[in-house]
Amino acid sequence: MEMHVVAFIAIGGTLLFEGLIWAIFPGPTRQMYIGMLDQLDNKSLHLGGLISVILGIVLIGFAVK
Repeated sequence: MEMHVVAFIAIGGTLLFEGLIWAIFPGPTRQMYIGMLDQLDNKSLHLGGLISVILGIVLIGFAVK
């Protein structure tokens, strides 16, 4: 199986399950997200975003090679 096919399956699966959670339990999901985000400071959110960007660049780099 080629790398782009695996990537599409992974992204599609993530969107599928995330969408199902929001479609079935919108209120509780919103409360869960609000509760989790209230516990994090801005520095932690910035660091998590930076790590996500770096991992994304690395994965794209591997997929393009």
